[in-house]
Amino acid sequence: MRIGLLGTGPWARAVHAPALSGHPGLEFAGVWGRRPDAAGELAGLHGIRAYDDVGALLADVDAVAVALPPAVQADLAVRAARAGCHLLLDKPLAPTVAQGRAVVGAAEEAGVASVIFFTTRFQPGPEAWITEQAGVGGWFTGRAQWLGAVFTSEGNPFADSPWRREKGALWDVGPHALSVLLPVLGAPRRVTAAAYGPGDTVHLVLDHAGGASSSLTLSLTAPPAAAGAMVELRGAAGVTVLPEATEGAVPALTRAADALLAAARTGTPHPCDAAFALRVTEVLASAETLLHSGTR
Repeated sequence: MRIGLLGTGPWARAVHAPALSGHPGLEFAGVWGRRPDAAGELAGLHGIRAYDDVGALLADVDAVAVALPPAVQADLAVRAARAGCHLLLDKPLAPTVAQGRAVVGAAEEAGVASVIFFTTRFQPGPEAWITEQAGVGGWFTGRAQWLGAVFTSEGNPFADSPWRREKGALWDVGPHALSVLLPVLGAPRRVTAAAYGPGDTVHLVLDHAGGASSSLTLSLTAPPAAAGAMVELRGAAGVTVLPEATEGAVPALTRAADALLAAARTGTPHPCDAAFALRVTEVLASAETLLHSGTR
């Protein structure tokens, strides 16, 4: 499968390009970026073509991987799907429900596969744990803390990201926490949100359709020594905690690419497809509305 990369930022350079160039089932065919000089530099590092026109890249490939801000990703994903390209997208899918629905609709209409890179879902230990707990049932409550130090650690390459500055932890690390909780506890019937704590720290409480509740604490403003992720479930089977990932983002994205290849080959949607990512976006958008309105 010939695949192109849309995006040239830190995440594209550190994760996407190495994973795509090293994947035995992919031909890394080219890169497009909003800054042509950055696209040229990244292309030179991997011996591929830098495209000045995104339409020309879409015409030359079978799939695209996207490492761009959510609003840009959503618009380009629709365009790529309509060009017949399979989609390897980043989280969040889109910054609004309407844009997310547009991506899902375009992918379904074009019959292309989609995989969204919720990093935890492509790490073997955590993914096996999620699958196991989803089969157990009888959960009473869940608790997630996803604390980043993007805005407090010196020299963090993502600290100046405009969309992270605007959207904060809710939209950056919130998708990670929800990608773990929703497959186990089910879709939420109600969402409550509050902005208590330093910086962009927010708290969500979800009432899940299966009867369980969950709480999420999300931040990109945690002290570096306090940063980290934790998910705990309590129910009839006892107490269990999400295992720590033992591998980095590049092997995880390699598995996401495997998933895209399988979905494209078989026509069977992956659990982390655009439709699932849309459900995550709906939760985030509901929480954002509550936060902006001051409703508790």
